[in-house]
Amino acid sequence: MKRALVSVSDKTGLVPFVKGLKESGWEIIATGGTQKLLEAEGVKTTGISEVTGFPEICDGRVKTLHPKVHGALLGRRDLPSHLKELKDNGIEFIDMVCVNLYPFARTIAKPGVTMEDAVENIDIGGPSMLRSAAKNWKDVTVVCNPDDYGKVLEEIRENGNTTPETRLQLSAKAYTHTAEYDCRIATYMRAQAGLEERLFLEYKLKQPLRYGENPHQQASFYAAMTPEPFSLANAEQIQGKELSYNNIQDANAALNIVRDFEEPFCVALKHMNPCGAAVGKTLEEAWQAAYEADKVSIYGGIVAVNRELTAEVAMGMKPIFLEIVIAPSYSAEALEILSAKKNLRVLKVDMTRTSEPVQQYIGVNGGMLVQHLDTAVEVIKPEQCVTRVKPGEAQMADLQFGWKIVKHVKSNAIAVVRDNHTIGIGAGQTNRVGSAHIALEQAREAGFTEGLVLASDGFLPFADTVELAARYGVSAIVQPGGSIRDEESIAKADELGICMIFTGVRHFKH
Repeated sequence: MKRALVSVSDKTGLVPFVKGLKESGWEIIATGGTQKLLEAEGVKTTGISEVTGFPEICDGRVKTLHPKVHGALLGRRDLPSHLKELKDNGIEFIDMVCVNLYPFARTIAKPGVTMEDAVENIDIGGPSMLRSAAKNWKDVTVVCNPDDYGKVLEEIRENGNTTPETRLQLSAKAYTHTAEYDCRIATYMRAQAGLEERLFLEYKLKQPLRYGENPHQQASFYAAMTPEPFSLANAEQIQGKELSYNNIQDANAALNIVRDFEEPFCVALKHMNPCGAAVGKTLEEAWQAAYEADKVSIYGGIVAVNRELTAEVAMGMKPIFLEIVIAPSYSAEALEILSAKKNLRVLKVDMTRTSEPVQQYIGVNGGMLVQHLDTAVEVIKPEQCVTRVKPGEAQMADLQFGWKIVKHVKSNAIAVVRDNHTIGIGAGQTNRVGSAHIALEQAREAGFTEGLVLASDGFLPFADTVELAARYGVSAIVQPGGSIRDEESIAKADELGICMIFTGVRHFKH
């Protein structure tokens, strides 16, 4: 008779699984609370102390750490010397371990958790059994995830045991499980002990990519273990070709912009920079303004919105070549319209707002940079004005909108806006006046020559940007301030009749 040792913290699906093993002729060995549950459900079990001949001691800290458990798991069936030693010591094989571990991560996440509580939720016997069983996978089945119960039972019912392929897969899963568990414990204990921090990251392969930024570069896309909002890793792709490395980078940048807006908003994006963005009373109004902002650059770009995408917006997109459309939801009519564009990637993304900080990881040669994603959104106030000319109500709305947009433009970043939509973007130049010139020229070419608002992600180090802005019809500027030459910029703005806001916060995006 084959024997299974069952000792689980998460008892999801356990009773039907064990009943299935019993029906297939397996003996069930169980520990503590697991045995109580199974016996209450009418499942006859053998207590672990009956197997070891030793009681559970130290409040259950020691119950499975015994040769009659680990010898039964680690002994090789193909070695006569192992068989003799087990027989001489009265040890019978255990053919399956069904174990999941104390909820350490859930425990330390509780408000006010004490170190004593955390330590008592560090499992010792569980990981030991998983590792022993996983090492001897050729003969022992190790199950640590309730999701695998169905497959294991099906194979046992069909073949009397699991297949070698399944046992190898389950072994790998068990080692992954214990590795993740130990990383969480190590991170917590190092912090408690005052040791230097170590970064342990857990990501699962979502998909291999055809190539990276260029065809000669190999690439893959990994997803965080826990789904997050505003993330492509758990997006639903409704239609279209497989996402590429560059698609994912661009779409991620679009989602970071959308995150900052609560009113109806639309952004068109190219090469991780917005080329058109707008808010409106309706999504249709926002879409139209974003499209009108730069009809050239939107070609081959990405469009993201923060409301259900309607048929009217879809009809506006239909004649334009786009790579990706992103929305939290779509009307049935919109999906039907977009379905005519077979290669268009249509993504549905969870845009649930959360106040939790978002970690951002950037790989560098031989290392990793980690920071909180820049989700800060400052409210622009009239009292932040540093010039004699003060902003009017319409200007305040544009100053706020421009300040939200410029933080998502590659630095040195300049955004020129009017009437709650972009009309010029200057991105990634080696000097700020160069970015301003690009943005202002775009605005002039589009026919905008007065009442413009200019936003700069960093301070203006010289008065030259203010002079240039005035020549193009800028009437208000928003910038962080903080330059040793701030007074020069303020004086020039006063001379030229421009109002200027200092936010006190910069938003570099490198």
